[in-house]
Amino acid sequence: MRFYSTNNPEITVTTEQALFHSMPADKGLYMPTPLPHLGTQFFDDISGQSLAEIGFEISKALFGDEISKADLEELTHRAFPFDTPVVNLEAGRMAVLELFHGPSLAFKDVGARYMAALMSYYSKRSDKEINILVATSGDTGGAVAMGFHNVHGVRVSILYPSGRVSDLQEKQLTTLGGNVQAFEVDGSFDDCQAIVKQAFVDAELNAQLSLSSANSINIFRLIPQGFYYVRAYGQVRNHQKPIVFSTPSGNFGNLSAGVMVQQMGLPVDHFVAATNLNHVVPDYLTTGTYIPKESVATISNAMDVGSPSNFVRLSHLYGDNFNQFKANVSGYFYDDDATRAGMQKIYAKYGYIACPHTAIGIMGAQDFLVESKQNSIGIALATAHPSKFKPLVEEVLNLTVDVPERLAKLADRPKHSIFIPAQYEAFKESLLQTVA
Repeated sequence: MRFYSTNNPEITVTTEQALFHSMPADKGLYMPTPLPHLGTQFFDDISGQSLAEIGFEISKALFGDEISKADLEELTHRAFPFDTPVVNLEAGRMAVLELFHGPSLAFKDVGARYMAALMSYYSKRSDKEINILVATSGDTGGAVAMGFHNVHGVRVSILYPSGRVSDLQEKQLTTLGGNVQAFEVDGSFDDCQAIVKQAFVDAELNAQLSLSSANSINIFRLIPQGFYYVRAYGQVRNHQKPIVFSTPSGNFGNLSAGVMVQQMGLPVDHFVAATNLNHVVPDYLTTGTYIPKESVATISNAMDVGSPSNFVRLSHLYGDNFNQFKANVSGYFYDDDATRAGMQKIYAKYGYIACPHTAIGIMGAQDFLVESKQNSIGIALATAHPSKFKPLVEEVLNLTVDVPERLAKLADRPKHSIFIPAQYEAFKESLLQTVA
C-alpha cells in the first residue's frame, strides 16, 4: 500500500511515512493507492462478524505483508473491544448505526484507537517521541485524548475553540493530564485547524519536533471509519434492500471513509451528507461551485466547519467529476430550530433520544427516502451519545438523560488548559514551552 498527495499523485510514500507525517510537504492530503477490491464473497460472509473481525480482514487487504497477520489481529482487537450496533427505528426502512459505545462515547473512538494502536506498533521500532497535534470541534479531541492517553512515546496537543464545545466534551479534553495537553483557542474550529495545518509546514518547528496528526488530516483516522459502514451492512443485508447511509458531516472525513469502502466493493446505493448551517458541500451539490465560508456556531457544534479539509479527498474519490459526485451523494442541511424540532419528532415517533448531530443524520435520511421515493433502508450514523449534550437534549426533550459512568466521573475533575489567541506564533511558542 502506497499513499499519494492530492496535490501531486506522482509522488508516493510508505504506510509508516503517511501515518507519522500526516500532511505532505506540498500541503495536499494523503490518499491510498491502489484501493483493494474486497470482492462479493467477502461481503456475503460478514453477517456474524464483529467490528474487530471486519477491521482485521480489511486491514489485511490494505497492508498485505507489511504487518504480520498476528500483529494485525492483535492490533485491531485491541483497538475495538466494543461494537457498533444497528438499532432499528422502523424495521426495514429506518435505522441508526450507533457509534458511541467506545470510551469517549463518540464515533471518533474508532479512528483514534486504531491510529493509536498502529502508531504504537511502529513506534516500538524507534525511541523518537511523536507529537500529535489535533484540532477539534468537539468529539475528536475527547476520542484522541482517551485513545492516546499514556501511550508510550507519544505526546498529544489538542486545540479547541473556546466556548464552542459542550461542558462534558471540554472535560474530556482538559482533565486527563499526563501526555495530553489542551490548548483553548480564542476563535473557531477553522482557526484551530489552520494553526495545526501551519504547524505541519513550519520547517523550523518540524526540525525540533516529530509532528503527526490524529485529525482526519491523517488518512489513518479515516480508513478505520470505513470498517463500521461494512459492519452496518453485515447487520442489515438480510433485508435485501438498497442501502442509503446518512452521515452527519462537518469536516467530511466520515463521508470520505464511507465512499472509500464503497469503492472497495461495499454495496451502498447512496449517501446523504447531512449538515447544519455550515452547508458548503450541500451548496456545492446544488451549484457545482465549492465556496468555503466562515464557520457558523450552532447547537450541533461538532459540525461547525466552514472549510472542510476532506472535501478534496471526496473530489479525488470521484475523479474531480461533479456529475459522479452528485449522482452518489445528496446534501441536506438544517438550522437550529429545525434540529430541535427534529429531535422532538424522532423521540415522539420512535422513542429514540438523539443528540443534535444524530438528529440531523436521521432527518437527512428521512427526507431523502421521501423525496427519492425509493424502497431503500436508510441508516443514519448516530455519532455521539446524547449525554455528551445533556443540557441541550434535556431542554429540548424535557426529560433526564443518564450519563454513563465513564463520562460522569470526569464532571468533577479540574480543567487544565492553556488559553491562547487564534494566532499561530502564540501556539508555537506555547507548544515549545510544554515539550521543553
